Amino acid sequence: MKHVGWIIFILFFSVSGTARTKKVLNAFGISAPVYEIHGIDVSRYQEKINWKEISGFRSGKDSIGITFAFVKATEGQSLLDKYFKYNWEETKKHNIIRGAYHYYKPNVNSNLQVSNFIKHVKLQTGDLPPVLDIEELGKYGSANMKKGIKNWLKQIEKHYGVKPIIYTNANFYKKYLSGKEFKKYYFWIAHYTHTIPRANSDWIFWQYSDKGVIKSIRSKVALNVHKGSREDLLSICK
Repeated sequence: MKHVGWIIFILFFSVSGTARTKKVLNAFGISAPVYEIHGIDVSRYQEKINWKEISGFRSGKDSIGITFAFVKATEGQSLLDKYFKYNWEETKKHNIIRGAYHYYKPNVNSNLQVSNFIKHVKLQTGDLPPVLDIEELGKYGSANMKKGIKNWLKQIEKHYGVKPIIYTNANFYKKYLSGKEFKKYYFWIAHYTHTIPRANSDWIFWQYSDKGVIKSIRSKVALNVHKGSREDLLSICK
């Protein structure tokens, strides 16, 4: 995923009474926040991953493992990530809670993007809700972009019977998604600082770094935490 402009919004996110910082735990080759549930998100950029090793991987003195993984499925009208099928099957096989995401292109018809995702992603019981990854405004402006993503979210929820999650970075959230229009959705926020994101009271995932080091993954990988317990995570699954 792309992550642009979060630094200039560091003041938008401040430490709250329940904030946890990266200073407490050393894991995955970096300083990580202290949460019970950790996960990764992957795409073709990580190439072929040994998910069997990932399922048994532990990092740091607290032996933190990977509980969930979001896998890139589709982008725009027709793109299918070349490793999606492999990652989708292997995460399930090795008992990693899996989710699929679509990278939304605002200049492309939203109905076509819905069709692209539905064509390739078959959810099963225990899978995480579909994710809409929105990071671009597009040439038609914010009103058109919002109309399109609302349509995608609505149709995906109708098809799968579960409310999708919105992924974005802190900058984009504040500029375009922080109003009442998307209040009913959970957010997954990319925010690479020491303090937890306060973008929305209903944020449920926090992507805190894209510099993770994990055995069996050749390149750096994005690291995430879930806000609650394993039971909370399972409660939002299909």
